[in-house]
Amino acid sequence: MSPTDPRLTRTAAVSAAATGVPGTTTQRTSTPRARGLVRAVMGATRIRRAAAAGLRAAAAWSARTVRPAGALVVIVATAGLGLGLVFGWVEWMVAGAIAVGLVLMSVPFLFGARAYDVALTLAHERVVAGDGISGEIVVRNDGRRTTLPGSLDIPVGAGLVEFGVPLLRPGSRIAQPLEIPALRRGIVTVGPATTVRSDPIGLLRREHAFEDVHELYVHPRTVVLPSTSAGLIRDLEGSPTRRLVDADMSFHAIREYAPGDSQRQVHWKSTAKTGRLMVRQYEETRRSRMAVVLSAAREEYADADEFELAVGAAASLGLRAVHDARDVAVVTGAEIPRAVRGRLRAIHHIPARSRRTLLDGFSAVELLEDTMPVGEVCRLAAEENERLSVAFVVAGSPVPLPRLRQAALAFSGDTAVVAVVCDERAHPRMRALPGLTVLTIGTLDDLSGLLARGAAS
Repeated sequence: MSPTDPRLTRTAAVSAAATGVPGTTTQRTSTPRARGLVRAVMGATRIRRAAAAGLRAAAAWSARTVRPAGALVVIVATAGLGLGLVFGWVEWMVAGAIAVGLVLMSVPFLFGARAYDVALTLAHERVVAGDGISGEIVVRNDGRRTTLPGSLDIPVGAGLVEFGVPLLRPGSRIAQPLEIPALRRGIVTVGPATTVRSDPIGLLRREHAFEDVHELYVHPRTVVLPSTSAGLIRDLEGSPTRRLVDADMSFHAIREYAPGDSQRQVHWKSTAKTGRLMVRQYEETRRSRMAVVLSAAREEYADADEFELAVGAAASLGLRAVHDARDVAVVTGAEIPRAVRGRLRAIHHIPARSRRTLLDGFSAVELLEDTMPVGEVCRLAAEENERLSVAFVVAGSPVPLPRLRQAALAFSGDTAVVAVVCDERAHPRMRALPGLTVLTIGTLDDLSGLLARGAAS
């Protein structure tokens, strides 16, 4: 047989859709009969794959639609009709027919799930922990047919709020109030609203989720602190430090001119007396730059309620600083992967540009298993924020006093450090230690009282 014989070979390019593999495939056959066999095999392969895809889609739809009771009815229908027809058992045939009838009567109740237009509105996007919030659900039938009664599910965080939707004619609408009970601090997702179509027996169920999702910021509870902040900030405002600078408000001494000094600071009288160029030197005036450090380690709190008290205390201090237009840095511990714990240091900065951004940041603060202890958080916060006038360190009752004093050493000697220990079982008290003032609070109101007492003393 010569190489040019047309029976020797035939080449065909098969598309990726036929083979399921990206690209093209080259096939060679020797005879027309072989080509026919190849076409039959490829056709059967395509049919098999299409059938498999259809079966997978049907199985997924059945898993979403058929309830356990519906699955039981389908089994009864299959077994009853099969055994009844094979063995001639009339009772089984009747049971199977009744089961088939139930399934068929349940199918119409699934129609109309997409005919709704659902609008979810909330009265506020931000609330305080412990307070509820109201809203409204408006359901409208945008279809051309009357929709059968159904239900509507509204996820609220980990919970679920259910509404009943009555029969709606085309163009009709219904508005129902939404009442969300008291929530804990955090960022709660409300929605998406999901229409649920189900038959009265509960055999079949169909859901359709809408895209309307709201993020509800639940802020921590705070307390109004005195504007003087226990006298700690006011007393430090404008007071000189040990740092010497060339220009400020507090005069320190006269020294000899050095290259780079400003000519405006030349003291001409001293220059005339000494015959050498002399300049003024000043003590740097302290500005009320404030830091609030919140511990987030789970081991440093007795329970979750104690941590919520600490979050409220830190947020109250931050709000007072924002209200007084002071420069404040609010930091807390950040989560560190356990594999690199000890080799990585990280803190989380809470934005304090305004009251809203500050409280939104505190809504997302959580207790962490893998994070730095409060002393390490203070050390990193002191490194990133120089020239602090006062630093508040907020921690729980399990943190002993020696660890608090060690944390205070992370700040410079010019920084007044105040430790706020949250202990719901303790009585409020204030202790003045060398380089550290310790405030122990059991409620948020204790913080306001202790700071006011410190201002008066």
